[in-house]
Amino acid sequence: MNYLQIAEVLDNASLYAKAVEQISKQEKFDLNEAYAIQSISLARRYIRGEKLLGLKLGFTSKAKMEQMGVHDMIWGRLTDKMLYQDQGQLIRSEFIHPRAEPEIAFRISKDITENINLSNAKEVVDGLALAIEIIDSRYENFSFSLEDVVADNCSSAGFLIGAWQSPEKQIQDIGVRLLINNELAHEGNSNAILGNPWESLVAAVRLALENGEKLKAGSIVLAGAATAASYIEAGQQVSAEADGFESISLFIS
Repeated sequence: MNYLQIAEVLDNASLYAKAVEQISKQEKFDLNEAYAIQSISLARRYIRGEKLLGLKLGFTSKAKMEQMGVHDMIWGRLTDKMLYQDQGQLIRSEFIHPRAEPEIAFRISKDITENINLSNAKEVVDGLALAIEIIDSRYENFSFSLEDVVADNCSSAGFLIGAWQSPEKQIQDIGVRLLINNELAHEGNSNAILGNPWESLVAAVRLALENGEKLKAGSIVLAGAATAASYIEAGQQVSAEADGFESISLFIS
């Protein structure tokens, strides 16, 4: 298969919620090629009318990076079709084997043309929010290589953003919780995100610039998971809580 064919296979797997075999079992490709496939796959979405809203980061846990044998984060793209509203409804049958995880979201205040650091990161942000990301690998058994998951847009499938708060709000070293039907499923700390969620934004800007993906004013960046993810099923209510933020929820039908 060539890039176009692989991108079509993965796009159709997402569109029709039908899992496919790992591409790397059939074709060998490297990380740069995986990002090229991701771009082509997302271009198919744009042709159907979806709009790019921002980026998400993966492997923001140092333990996860070591487990996968990598030394940098991976990133995927977010579109408007993936966006859900607080107290909204997610239709389970539109996904293959979805999981939910709580995150911190950043809203970009101006077009970014150069790298940032911790000391000036707040200058490019006008909002912080609690978020839930829905990840859903398009591969059978949620099994993939590093190249597979990048080609598959880093399992991006959906996301929910809570009310936007001041960029001065405390997001370092706060408790974060994921609840299923109001019962605690996972509990963690925002420092699980690279030791400080702001570090995730710095990394997102660097990766975007390195790959020619513009972070424009209004773009959303999901910083990475603060806890483990939970499988979700029809009939559940999935909620996220974080110290200092109002809880957010999504109903699975």
